[in-house]
Formats: sequence, C-alpha cells, structure tokens
Amino acid sequence: MKNDKCLIALILALLLCAPGCAGFGKRLNPPGVRLSNIELQGIQGMESVMRVDLRVFNENDIPIVIKGMECEIGIGGKHFASGLSGKEVSIPPFETAVVPVTVYSSVMDIFQGILQLRNMEKLKYYIQGRVRIDAGLLAPSSIPFKSEGELSFDGALKRLQPT
Repeated sequence: MKNDKCLIALILALLLCAPGCAGFGKRLNPPGVRLSNIELQGIQGMESVMRVDLRVFNENDIPIVIKGMECEIGIGGKHFASGLSGKEVSIPPFETAVVPVTVYSSVMDIFQGILQLRNMEKLKYYIQGRVRIDAGLLAPSSIPFKSEGELSFDGALKRLQPT
C-alpha cells in the first residue's frame, strides 16, 4: 500500500517537472501563421510545385519545436494548393521563424487563379492547416491554424502586360 502511494507521488512529480511542458494551468496558445513568400519551383504534367514560406509566431512564454506542418492555401475563397513540411524548427518564446513548405497545385487551379486576377486590385487568400509540435507531455502535439490576408497587384499586372 505504501509503495503504491510512493509510485503515484513519483509519477505526479515527474509529470510536474517534465521538461518543455506548458505545465498545469497553462494553455499553449496556437502559433500565428502568415504568408511570407511564394516561389514557383516547377510544372510537371498537370501539377505545379511551389515553395511557400510561412512566418510562424510563437506567442507563448515557452519555446516550441515545430516537427512539421501541413497547410492548404485558398485564393478567392477556393482551394488553390496544399502541402507538407517535415522541417524541424525551434522558435524561442515570443519570437518568429520562417518555415518552408512545399505545396502542390493543379495547373487548372493556377489558370483559374490567373483568370480571377484580371479585374481585381487585391486578391484575398487564406492559409489553414496544422502545426505539429513537440512541447512536452502535457501540451497538444497538433495545433490548428488559420490566417487570411490580401495580396496587392497594383502595378504588378501592368508590368506583365506588353507595352
């Protein structure tokens, strides 16, 4: 009986002292995610490959270690591309880091996106997905995120048109 109580006390002590955990009573805030850059890597057959750089904001007072990300990008309210990243990135408390994600889109989705640009000055986009983190035993291992914004094409489309 005495050994059982000691074992339970030891397990509780280990849980309280687990390194990297958010601790009891603390909630891990989801990281903020913003679009930083998009770069076309190539087109093969009916698929395009792009590198998307996502700026991840750690709004917590503990470091987070990103083990991977999955994301979906939408343009004009419609699905545009999706992809994954397995790059491990450590972000100190109240700091940011850029996480590269390889995303894939069909060529048809790209053409539809370009057609939407013709009469628009700004293009609304969204990014949503999940961040896989390693923050200790008591923190969640997968945190959802969603971000929205606008891309401005003022002047950019004029430079692409023949003079």
